[in-house]
Amino acid sequence: MRALEANFDGLVGPTHNYGGLSYGNVASSNNSARPSNPKQAAQQGLLKMKSLHDLGMLQGVLAPQSRPDLNTLRRLGFTGSDSQVVQKVAKKDPALLASCYSASSMWTANAATISPSSDCPDGRLHFTPANLVNRFHRSIEHDTTGLILRATFANEDHFSHHQALPSSDHFGDEGAANHTRFCQSYGKTGVEFFVYGQHAFNGQAPNPTKYPARQSLEASQAVARLHGLKDEQVVFAQQNPDVIDAGVFHNDVIAVGNGNVSFYHQLAFLNTQKVNHNLQQAMTNMGNGKMQFIEVPDDQVSVQDAVTSYLFNSQLLSLPHLNDGKMGIVVPQECLENIKVSAYLDQLIASDSAIEEILVFDLKQSMSNGGGPACLRLRVVLNEAEQAAVNPACIMSDSLFSGLMAWTEKHYRDTLSESDLADPQLITESHRALDELTQILDLGSVYDFQF
Repeated sequence: MRALEANFDGLVGPTHNYGGLSYGNVASSNNSARPSNPKQAAQQGLLKMKSLHDLGMLQGVLAPQSRPDLNTLRRLGFTGSDSQVVQKVAKKDPALLASCYSASSMWTANAATISPSSDCPDGRLHFTPANLVNRFHRSIEHDTTGLILRATFANEDHFSHHQALPSSDHFGDEGAANHTRFCQSYGKTGVEFFVYGQHAFNGQAPNPTKYPARQSLEASQAVARLHGLKDEQVVFAQQNPDVIDAGVFHNDVIAVGNGNVSFYHQLAFLNTQKVNHNLQQAMTNMGNGKMQFIEVPDDQVSVQDAVTSYLFNSQLLSLPHLNDGKMGIVVPQECLENIKVSAYLDQLIASDSAIEEILVFDLKQSMSNGGGPACLRLRVVLNEAEQAAVNPACIMSDSLFSGLMAWTEKHYRDTLSESDLADPQLITESHRALDELTQILDLGSVYDFQF
């Protein structure tokens, strides 16, 4: 059966705000407490999804989570009606309220790690939600993430859903943001590439000293075991701790891959030569042929330029209109606004590499909160039977696009500031929007509020 790679983008939720909650994420910290525009954020994401659909890509939509997370606030001792709980938290602990209002589930690259059925011994596609334990506002996501994934990929004959790993730094797991799959063609058994920031149990150096390493080797190894992956089809690599300290909080901020192409910064990995050797060896062992390594020199694009432009937080796509293994790269507008990055991209397209086309999107609302094109999407390789088994209401189409654009116009605010989080009306607005969304996307009861 013909397999292809689909992108399931996170729909930005109605409480999108700049809380500055993600320590180690430079953009998130720099834009803390600025007013956000939830409607614009959601519509920018939808325009990207629709554009890729129009190019012939299989494009899906993943629902946002219900915010504020009132259950968590009640577990922490706040009592009363929903509005009373929010007003109490706003008075006692505004930072906690911002965390429980975060719309960070929009970045579905962190939702889960995915292994295609062609890689797994039971012939099913495997999902493991990320525990995201390093940041409180994200650590409260994984239960609902699992429900949304199960509602989107519901057929147990084709899809296997695991629980998130134990919620401990020793098994800190940030999902597909630290995972890439390489292959000759999507339907072949591929090579799964896990990048980690630290050895959690033995403390093996070197480790970052300024910002935390969010992914542990032990977590990556556990996910590979859960999915039944063989040793010869898995490569583990340590991220360079110096780039973590420079603001590269996930591997997808400094490297991206697709097919047989690895596109990465010169300083991305602790031992690049060994990493590339191991990847090529695994590709050869699995009958996937030769890798193409595209290394971006530090003297052309610095780590700082990579972080501010999100050059590597891009999508490498095998676009239907491109032939002979050629690919397009989806980048944010910020890449063209950075002189060095823009010059590098011109040089890249003029070369004989596999990357032949640039697609530029305005994602400023997401970028200002620390997430680019790659953060917004979860990659899912699906064969024809699996494509037919996906919840069809979650697949982008002309009608779904127009319906969701109208839905955001109806329910989303144009401006949201930190002080607005204390407004009880925001709870009602959010619940009303998501209740309607469950009907649009045919999700059933994935939210626990009563409306």
